[in-house]
Amino acid sequence: MEINFIALLLAAIVTLVVGFIWYHPNVFGTIWMKENNLTQEELKTGNMLKIFGLTYVFSLMITMTLMSLTIHQSGAVGMVGGPPLIANAKPSFHAFMADYGTAYRTFKHGALHGFLSGLFFAFPVIGINALFERKSWKYIFIHAGFWIVTLTLMGGIVCGFA
Repeated sequence: MEINFIALLLAAIVTLVVGFIWYHPNVFGTIWMKENNLTQEELKTGNMLKIFGLTYVFSLMITMTLMSLTIHQSGAVGMVGGPPLIANAKPSFHAFMADYGTAYRTFKHGALHGFLSGLFFAFPVIGINALFERKSWKYIFIHAGFWIVTLTLMGGIVCGFA
């Protein structure tokens, strides 16, 4: 199973692109700022290189996780000890990969798993933190919606092209 690292690098950009649109003042940005008691001036004071750079690094970490969530063949590769040990795998592994190596490797399938990851992982994590921080449901739905859309697109890219 070959990994297309360019697809992973591109999938990591999705958080920035979707975030640019999602948190734009004409979409959810104004509501998001209000829910966080932030102003445009306060948002301009951050270190943008650090914020966007670390966002991209964290997004790369997410793409690596999405590989195992969206690409079912990752489990088979893991069972033989990972990519370095594929050459020494038993013939049954090679037969399995010959039969099923590209099964469910589509954008649509990855998008489904990305969506489910957003709905059943990101949404509850955001919800739990927000409840303890006494944040509103608007806050929860804005952030959860962002991650559901983002993980859906990232999952599709990772599964379909990585």
